[in-house]
Amino acid sequence: MAEVGAILIAIGALGLVVYLWSRSRQRAREPQATGRAGAAATAGLDPFAAEIGRRARVAGFHVKGTEAEVTFDVPLPEGGDEVLTDLLMDEAVEVLREKRHALPIDDVTHIVVYAGRGEPQMIGRSKLPSPGELPPPGPGLDFAQIARDPFAQHFEGVDHSVAYETKVDVPADELGPIGAELKIPAGLGRGLRATGVDPEELEATEFVLSVLRMFGYAVSDLGEPNSYLAAKGGATTFIRTDPHQSGEHPELSESAIRRFLADYGSSGAERGMLISGKYAPFMVHEIESRQPKVRFITRERVQGFIDSMALG
Repeated sequence: MAEVGAILIAIGALGLVVYLWSRSRQRAREPQATGRAGAAATAGLDPFAAEIGRRARVAGFHVKGTEAEVTFDVPLPEGGDEVLTDLLMDEAVEVLREKRHALPIDDVTHIVVYAGRGEPQMIGRSKLPSPGELPPPGPGLDFAQIARDPFAQHFEGVDHSVAYETKVDVPADELGPIGAELKIPAGLGRGLRATGVDPEELEATEFVLSVLRMFGYAVSDLGEPNSYLAAKGGATTFIRTDPHQSGEHPELSESAIRRFLADYGSSGAERGMLISGKYAPFMVHEIESRQPKVRFITRERVQGFIDSMALG
């Protein structure tokens, strides 16, 4: 079964690559520039707003004559990434499709796309089939098509006779950025950038919340510090984040675990998940054994969480 699953994932990934290649062939791409005269205005972004999810974050949109300019708040890798560029070019078409209900685009013939932090860079320019006519919608950034939901895996088919990894010797030194400890597949790195997260400046709780959005979860802030409710397919998950702050002990405290369990119990959610950039004490394994609807994603478990997605 594992081999069949790997084959299906490979087929899905190949399908996405073929689709992007065909879209790029259809596009009348014009020469790209390396910079922009004047940075686009950056809008304040709510990472849990309704339009955020598998969609790239839009920082600016302008129509100038026959050109529609779309700026994405997306960190670009050094040297560029052709697949990420194609994803953003397709996303720009969808932005224009949404804006056409409020703005006249009958004269628009080209879409110019910018991305990057600081001074946005022009990454592409595409020509519409005819003025004001948009090509058919693309699939968007949908990881559910090429990998199994890693959050579902954390709650399904768990063998509680197995002692899942916890950190035995917690380092006394200050914890550094977790991104330096992780091996992030190229496909996942593109998805993170498309949702506005820089894999090179990764923080554990931000990373996991971003992956939730990539897999189509609707995440809402509960109004309490570091507390969220994630919903998908009729199932709800109470989420508590406990990021590591400078000067804090690097191990998740027992009091934080107890508060999480109490708040989860009163939340009414079906499942509970605590996400932390700290290491977990052994007691979390005992809790997971007794409560199959509770899971902990802590520092030493993040790499295993990434590997479970099997993304290239």
